Amino acid sequence: MREKSKEIKIGIVVSRFNEFITSRLLDGAKRALEENEINYDVIWVPGSFELPITAKLMAKTKKYDSILILGCIMKGETYHFDFVAKGVQEGTMQAMLETETPIIFGVLTVENINQAIDRAGGKHGNKGYEWGLNAIHMAKISKNLKNSY
Repeated sequence: MREKSKEIKIGIVVSRFNEFITSRLLDGAKRALEENEINYDVIWVPGSFELPITAKLMAKTKKYDSILILGCIMKGETYHFDFVAKGVQEGTMQAMLETETPIIFGVLTVENINQAIDRAGGKHGNKGYEWGLNAIHMAKISKNLKNSY
């Protein structure tokens, strides 16, 4: 077996909330990274709201060329869904711009468990795999641009 590329390293942050779904997304992302022989580290956090700060802290270490956050926010009967989804999106964008590290937004925002399952290995494929490929692509772009200045 060939050794993994030392040129690129990806950080992955995964929410334990809705772990039934997020673990499937992580499996997809890991498969994409391993197929491309990319090194990665995984950190689990309690929920999606903790994804942006953890991604920012990982980015500040300068050990990662890109970071992938994985979560699943399901709509319920209250406005909690809206606040969490908006907070995670805004926090992720702020962290990305402040650290100049690409952070891939791998957070499902769905209305029910069936929609989540469909996107975590079901009839719509595994979005974690796609997001893993996006993390690789953005790591390469970022690395090339940073090396040019």
